[in-house]
Amino acid sequence: MDLLDHSPDTPLQKVDHPLFQQQGVELYIKREDLIHPLISGNKWYKLKHNLQYAKQQGFSRLVSFGGAFSNHLHALAFAGQQFGFETIGIVRGELIQPFNPTLADAQQWGMQFEFLSRAAYRCRHDAEFVAQLVEKYEPCFVIPEGGANQWALKGCADIVAGIDQQLPEYDYLCLPCGTGATLAGVTAAASHNTKVLGFSALKGAVSLGDEISNMIFEFSPDNFTQWQLLDEFHCGGFAKLSPQLVTFMRWWQQQTGIELDPVYTGKMMMGLCELLKRDYFPAGSKIVAVHTGGMQGVRGMQEQMERMLA
Repeated sequence: MDLLDHSPDTPLQKVDHPLFQQQGVELYIKREDLIHPLISGNKWYKLKHNLQYAKQQGFSRLVSFGGAFSNHLHALAFAGQQFGFETIGIVRGELIQPFNPTLADAQQWGMQFEFLSRAAYRCRHDAEFVAQLVEKYEPCFVIPEGGANQWALKGCADIVAGIDQQLPEYDYLCLPCGTGATLAGVTAAASHNTKVLGFSALKGAVSLGDEISNMIFEFSPDNFTQWQLLDEFHCGGFAKLSPQLVTFMRWWQQQTGIELDPVYTGKMMMGLCELLKRDYFPAGSKIVAVHTGGMQGVRGMQEQMERMLA
């Protein structure tokens, strides 16, 4: 478990580009995608304390949830192999074989799967449903979808500590948002002088804002950091693509050399650049955007992206 005992030393990369220079702002990318080839970005932070707790409590089997291309299940399966846990993935959707690259990797690392219909999967947050899973796979430790629990928030708070060591003062902290756990953990740890912006990867994220508020309050009741969930840059919904997004991602990589994923970080950076054009950020602002990894998911969307660029 030594890998989990130390905070990763990832670079804070300044983006020197006329788009930002003309607006009089500074943009820095926190390269959490460089933590580890297979447990990268916020996945590392969200799993860290969950795995440590499970080990301390004597659990040898982990159960969690995700879609067929889940970055979380992919990282959990590898972590299970590395740290001596059995892993069970409760997967949204029917069994389709051969497995896609995400599930094939996870199976290779020892993860077993249980496939649920989309209707049944909606019960993943119900206490009775979780209790049935515990009874079926006991003794086991159940980690919510995306690792979204208090252990995950504790880990994501460490992202802020790493940034603060490299850049003590900044005005905006931006990150993509799925379950909201990363946004909640980061907001709980951020300075009150920093505004946190979450770029939702989901369409219709009204209820998600309430869930994030509850997570922040439970983790840090006295927190007064400003935060905002932006839901206009989802490009049609979770894991949906648009020609605009794919074109932007190609342009971004050509201009900066930083590869983005189409589910999370691509939408965040496209949204950030759009806000910049709208003069959302005052001149003189220092902006930090967190690259949350998830690059393994690009494989399942590569063909569709190439068709959009053709």
